[in-house]
Amino acid sequence: MAETADIAGLSRPSVNDGESKRAHAAAAPTQNSPRAGLKPLTSVPVEQWRNLAERAIEPNGYYLPAWELAVNATAPGRTGAFALSAWQDASAATEAAPLIGLLPVISLWRAYKIPLPAWASASPYGTLCTPLLDRSHTDEAVRRLMKQARAAGARALILRDVSLSGTAMKAFTRVLRQEGLHPIVLHSHLRACLDARRPANDVLCDALSAKKLKELRRQRNRLAEQHGAVRFEVARSVDEVAEAIEIFLALEASGWKGERGTALGQDEGDLNFIRRATRGLAETAQCEIVTMRAGETPVAAAVVLRHQDRAFYFKLGIDESFSRFSPGVQLTLDLTRHLCADAVLVTADSTASAHHPMINPIWRGRLRIGDVILPLRRNDPVVSAVHAAMKLRHGLREVARRAVHLIRNR
Repeated sequence: MAETADIAGLSRPSVNDGESKRAHAAAAPTQNSPRAGLKPLTSVPVEQWRNLAERAIEPNGYYLPAWELAVNATAPGRTGAFALSAWQDASAATEAAPLIGLLPVISLWRAYKIPLPAWASASPYGTLCTPLLDRSHTDEAVRRLMKQARAAGARALILRDVSLSGTAMKAFTRVLRQEGLHPIVLHSHLRACLDARRPANDVLCDALSAKKLKELRRQRNRLAEQHGAVRFEVARSVDEVAEAIEIFLALEASGWKGERGTALGQDEGDLNFIRRATRGLAETAQCEIVTMRAGETPVAAAVVLRHQDRAFYFKLGIDESFSRFSPGVQLTLDLTRHLCADAVLVTADSTASAHHPMINPIWRGRLRIGDVILPLRRNDPVVSAVHAAMKLRHGLREVARRAVHLIRNR
């Protein structure tokens, strides 16, 4: 089983804000266009946003206000998002009118450098962009989000990294069908998830062979013998999380991501984002940082978000000098036991890439995740152009990815 220090990976990076200003002269609703008609994400009342998250028909820890506003404030390439928002009283988007739908968005140019009039869901760093929809007003929320997108000049919405079988996607499909439209799935993949309702021992015994579990126990015992008792810690309070995030950052920067200069702690914007986001979520009991120690030495740590009955495995950092003991796998086994013991949780989303070598063999549940085009008008040639441009872009990226893979494995 491969050891790795990257669980969620990075969502597709957006171009910098400055590049957006040099965008096309075509009719694309850019973030700087006065025709856009959308307010900045920061204009959404935070308390209304929190209330909507509590009522959301499908959880998404990466679109909780404490997380997404921290991303939007300082994370490089991810700042300056706009809000597609739906209010129960459409005439008054105020704190007195319940917010029933929210989707942070950026222009298609900023997301993909495609100069066509469409909005794409904003990257929240984690690979999940499921909109927040009020469970009591789901279809109404979808209609109003689509209406606002049309009013802002968009001919299509692109939902990136959404659960294709989730309740939010079903709601969009249902409303589109009522209007004589249908979603277009650009591409999809399966990613690992955990059924947290099952006993952890059953999950692990079904996932891993007896031989593999024995080997992992041997490694754990050897780690304890050489470096001190192995223990699993969970940071929950604001102060605990503030301390534990520094341990996580140090571990992440000590490995291959530190060598490449891509660890969160190596960029001031990323550093400010993760500190602010984890602290903010800790204030509402929606963030845990789990750490495995050998004696007093941290050997692995991970950030886990929580929203309603779902957990989200964001990132993992390990001390690679302990790699012979499989610290990332060991921590994930302990995390699995921790999540399965929680009576509130139903599932845990790995938010990992497809075919992830560490998490896939352990969490055997699968979510189908994809990118989807939502047309906003019937028989619209612009939507066909968006579809063709995005298919071409995806194909070129796949060719480049395979070429890099071949070069690295020579």
